Parts: sequence; structure tokens; C-alpha cells
Amino acid sequence: MAQEVQEKGNLSINSENFLPIIKKWLYTDKDIFVRELVSNGCDAVTKLKKLMVMGSADNVPEDEKFEIHVVIDKKNNVLRFEDNGIGMTADEIRKYINQIAFSGAQDFMEKYKNIEENGGDIIGHFGLGFYSAFMVADRVEIDSLSYMEGAEAAHWTCDGGIEYEISEGERTERGTTVILHLMDEEKSFMNQYPILMAIKKYASFMPVEIYLDVIEEEDVLDEKKEGEEAEKPEPINDIHPLWLKNPNECTDEEYKAFYHKVFPDVNDPLFWIHLNMDYPYRLKGILYFPKYISNLQTIEGTVKLFSNQVFIANNIKEVIPEFLLLLKGVIDCDDLPLNVSRSQLQNDGYAKRMSEYITKKVADKLNQLFKNDRENYQTFWKDIQLFVKYGCMKESKFYKRVKNSIIYELTEGGFVTVPEYLEQNKEKTGDKIFFVSDKKQQVQYLNLFEAEGITTMLMEDPIDKPFINFIENEGQGEYRFLRVDADISDALKVEGKEETEEEKEAQKKLDSEYEVLFRTILGDKALAVKAENLKTKDIAAVLLLSEESRRVDEIRQSFENNDPILEMLKGSNPERTLVLNKTHHLVELLEKIKGNPDRFEETKLICLQLYDLALMAHTPLTSEQMSSFIERSTKVLEKMASFL
Repeated sequence: MAQEVQEKGNLSINSENFLPIIKKWLYTDKDIFVRELVSNGCDAVTKLKKLMVMGSADNVPEDEKFEIHVVIDKKNNVLRFEDNGIGMTADEIRKYINQIAFSGAQDFMEKYKNIEENGGDIIGHFGLGFYSAFMVADRVEIDSLSYMEGAEAAHWTCDGGIEYEISEGERTERGTTVILHLMDEEKSFMNQYPILMAIKKYASFMPVEIYLDVIEEEDVLDEKKEGEEAEKPEPINDIHPLWLKNPNECTDEEYKAFYHKVFPDVNDPLFWIHLNMDYPYRLKGILYFPKYISNLQTIEGTVKLFSNQVFIANNIKEVIPEFLLLLKGVIDCDDLPLNVSRSQLQNDGYAKRMSEYITKKVADKLNQLFKNDRENYQTFWKDIQLFVKYGCMKESKFYKRVKNSIIYELTEGGFVTVPEYLEQNKEKTGDKIFFVSDKKQQVQYLNLFEAEGITTMLMEDPIDKPFINFIENEGQGEYRFLRVDADISDALKVEGKEETEEEKEAQKKLDSEYEVLFRTILGDKALAVKAENLKTKDIAAVLLLSEESRRVDEIRQSFENNDPILEMLKGSNPERTLVLNKTHHLVELLEKIKGNPDRFEETKLICLQLYDLALMAHTPLTSEQMSSFIERSTKVLEKMASFL
């Protein structure tokens, strides 16, 4: 039945290009119209519920079941969004739809006419959510009936320009229906999948039940047998998400089930933090610590931000501190001051307070676990250490809160804090903290320390290099981190009587002789050489690289393509020292023959072999070095065979 047009007019906008601009700006995010129209329906229900509580909607039954239906009507070739909320009168449609809920339209157009300059869509700004429908539709209709007694249904239609028509509506039940006549190029939204995915993306936790209905082109006869009950449709969304519950009412099983529902992860989370704040702003949510492998490149966290249970965006850095984006979780804040693209907060102070609150809650959780359940805390430290270390370096306040809960794995097993390590080893290492960065490669050095009961830390993750520098700076010189191949601790040397001046001079002369010998044979003028009485007789020589030189070398490698940095480091030569163990029989032999010109070939062979053995324990040999080592080893075996 044709509707009698009661009113025609123009939308109160001073530019005919308004709707085409919306379409252009929002083309890449065109499924956003689902969020906006479903959200409008949700708002309509929420407003009506408030009126019912206030006693201003007595005509609505207390047990009313509120629903939103997204209907793919293939029979009539339209997409409908239906709610049974507050509804609108014709005057309210004029106010909220025709005037587009803002004034100064010309100023608005001037401000937002260039998307490249403003970098975002305009959905959600000045009440423009409804107009996102024109991203996919060339004609939009509204059929609405207000909750008010005696109200008459109103019908509004617009074909995508600035002209509209208002007439009597046909709706007989309270609420609003928005009807989209899709453009030919947007007919894909007449399929169930893209609509379902959009609803799940944006509206999975909206507070009103949402149903997706499909009306096929041809009516299908109901062939159910007599007495057989029809299947009861299930809502797509969960109107009572776990984060809204009191933490005391939630079980571990519920937390894990919710995690797997929201995030595609086969592993259970390690633990979680339930955020529940009511003052000075309402903020609720759950942050999960996922089980990760310790590799920064493999970590991609997702923190979903909601406003009033409506999904806004993932990983908004103004609200979520950057280091917390390694986590997974949901955060819901009722009154987010969002910008035009709903992707950033406009109120920096508000965002800062939220960020600080979240950071504090995470730090409190870590401290609580460390103090009250350290054994369990240590079992998942490997999974969270990257997050904690990264967070400490990014947020000074976070570090100050958790610094006493930072633990370090030992090569022999177990975990310690820095104060615990220093206390355990103070008699042998003083203020030095020894660590390995590659347990297999540095095993020879590690064996030296373990033989003397000196514990060493395991620092094998890429983040450990910058973290060591950070911790030392924060320690303000109270302790020093050294890799096991950076120094020979006094505890590893044979304790002897105090040397006389003559003995010191003799040792100095011996070191000089060895240095000249090895520099000549190796052709390396920068190599330092010294002889020590080590407690072990199993190792002939070790190669040391000073901690400072190694760190400079690591910086050099990090800035391979940065010429200014490389130029600054150009003059820094690595301080390498070959330490010969005087208690080893091979070094004793070298001492006997090194001054004999008739034994120079044997001297050269021993020097080269000692150096390569020490080098192999320090760093992998190049292909050329390995080839020489194998060839030389064969010669050594041949000489041994000649004595048999």
C-alpha cells in the first residue's frame, strides 16, 4: 500500500556533497554500518529501560523481552535492523535524523573535507552513526513507533542525497526498523557470512540480545511433524560478559573459557587480572597473560577496547600502555572521550589516568604472585619475563613497582633476584654478576665457574642485552653484569702466597714473552696474552673479551646500516685477552720449548692450536678457521703417531 507523503524537505546541511563524502571516507571500513545501526538499536532499548526504572514508561510490561534483529530479507531484497526500544515520533525523527544532531554543518565540512589531513573516518562524531548506512545503501528508510501513549508510527526515507520524505508509518509495535536498499556493488551484504562476522566483530557483548534472521526468496513450507517443537533461536551475542561480573563470583574455568572464546589460542592463559574500578571512572576488564615462547618477534598481543560493551578497536595505545599490548584481554569503559574515528582518546589526561591504573594493577598482581606463590610464579617466569623486562624499560613507574619481583634463571636451575645472587656469591664474586648468553657455546667457561661453586645467570633472550644495561643503570653502580667469558674471577685462580716484587716482575716478563710469541705467530698485534694458575687442569687456555668491548661490538652490529653510529665506534678495538693456564701440561710444554729455535715448528703448532681451542669455546669458527684447525689437528695426530 502506497504511503501518503506528509512532508518533503532537505536535510539541514549546507553541502550536497555530504553523503558522498561519508561514502568515500568510510569505504575501507564499510562493515562499520553494522556496528552503528546495531548500537543505535541497543541505545534505544537502554533508554527505554531507564524510563521504565524512572516510572516514565508504565505502559511497557516489566517482563518485556528486548531484542535486536538483523534481517537479511532476500525476498524483498533489503537489509533490516529492527529493535523494540524507545522508538521515535515524526518530530523526533526530524530532530535526530534530519538535523544530524549537530550545528555548524559548513564548519564541519571545512574541517573534515580532506581525509588525508585528518586521518580517519567520521562515524560516531556528531551523531553521524546512522548515516553510515549510506556507505552501502542508495536508499534508506526508517519505520518507527514511539513508546509514548497515543503515538503514531512515522516513516522516513532518503535516497542518499539531501532530500527526505516523512509519511505515516506502518509499524504497529513499539520500536524502530531501519531498512537498507543496498547498492548493486554492496549486494555481498545480502549474504549471511559478512553480516554475521560484522556482528561478532563489533557486537559480541552488547547488552541487548541480537538475532540474525534470513528470509529466503521463496517461502519454505514448515514440514515439521505435528507435536514437534520448533528450534529456539539463540542470540549471537553474550549480554553478560565475564568482565561485568564480580571477580569473587568468577571461577578459573570461566576465565579460561572466556579467554578461548575471545582469542584463538590453544594454550590456557598463565594467569589473569580482573579490573573492576568504579571511581573516578568506570572501568572493567580482564587482562590475560598468555603462554608465549620467549621470542619478541613471535608475540602479538591483543587488548580489545569496548565502550558500554560495544567494541571500539584493538590496542589503543592511549589507554593501554604499549608494553601491555603483549598481553591479551578486554577493557570496557562506559564514557570514553573518543575522537572522530573512535580509535583514539581525545582527553589525554583521562587516558593517562586509565593507563596508570591498569599499569598499577598489573604490577600489583605480579608482586602478589611473587610474594605469596613464588614457586608457581617461577614456573611461568620464562613465559612472562619478556613482557616484564620490556615493560620495565618502557615504563619507569612500572619498573619501580615490580623491581623487587624480577627474578633471573640460573644455569644450574632455579631462580634468584639480584640481591639474592649477590648475597650467595659475595665471598667469591663481590659486586659482579656473571651470566651466560649461550649455554652451549660458553660451556667451557661455565664449567670453570660451576667447579668453584659460583652460580651464573642464564641470559639467552634477545631482550637481555638491553635489559642488562638498563638494570645496571638503575642499580647506580652497586653491581656489574659480566658474561662468563669477560673475566677470570679470582675465585677461579689458585690461591698462593703473596708474591714478592721479583716474582711479580718475573710474571710480567713471562706475560710479555707470551704476548710477543702469540702476536707474531697469529699476526694479531691487538691480542693481549697472560698466564694464570687456574684451579682446573682440564682447560689449557681461554679467550676473554672485555664486557665493554663486547657491548660496543653488539651496538656496532645493531647499527650496521647507520654510518654516523659506526663512525663513532670506528676507533674502538675489541679488548681480547688469551689466558694460558700454567697448570695445564700443554702450557707447561710450551714454556719449556718456546725459547728453543730448533723447536719453533712445534711451538708454532701448539700456539695456533691453543688459540683455536680457546676461540672455539668463545665463538663459532669461520669456515676458513675451521679448515685450518682440522688440517692442523691432523698434523698433531701424525706427530703423536711418530712417537708410538
